[in-house]
Amino acid sequence: MAFRPIRRFGDPILRMPAEPITEFDQRLRAIVTDLLDTVDAPGHAGVAAPQIGIGVRAFSYNVDGEIGYVLNPELVELSEETQDGVEACLSLPNLGFNTRRAQRAVVRGVDMANEPVTVSGTGLMARCLQHETDHLAGKVYIQRLDPETRREAFSQIRDQEWFWQR
Repeated sequence: MAFRPIRRFGDPILRMPAEPITEFDQRLRAIVTDLLDTVDAPGHAGVAAPQIGIGVRAFSYNVDGEIGYVLNPELVELSEETQDGVEACLSLPNLGFNTRRAQRAVVRGVDMANEPVTVSGTGLMARCLQHETDHLAGKVYIQRLDPETRREAFSQIRDQEWFWQR
């Protein structure tokens, strides 16, 4: 269908838990197409449906040439081993903060035919899976930061031109 604009931090839809998908119809097919078209842009590792203004449990990913989507995803496994690295978000452009995540993650959900899907990965894929499922719970990654770093993040957000042009 189309590349969709990304909702920015401060938009209420990014704070609301997304609704489970119950109807696997043409509307859903259009949502998935839009998610895939939007994640295909350079620099996009993942896009959750709320980021394009749709409050349903769906996300797309584009990591190391692997492109796909998951509907009604649930994180079912996180490794005890962690990774630290700069994390960014399309809803918070031009910003990135060191964020601890599990080194390995497994997500289970379904596809457009309501058939089971499992996506797993380490490193960047694990980070993406955790980041996108957080969006579906109404959370952005800065909520995972330690208090001092979170204060710095909010200070930098207030300095962003996009924050005042919502």
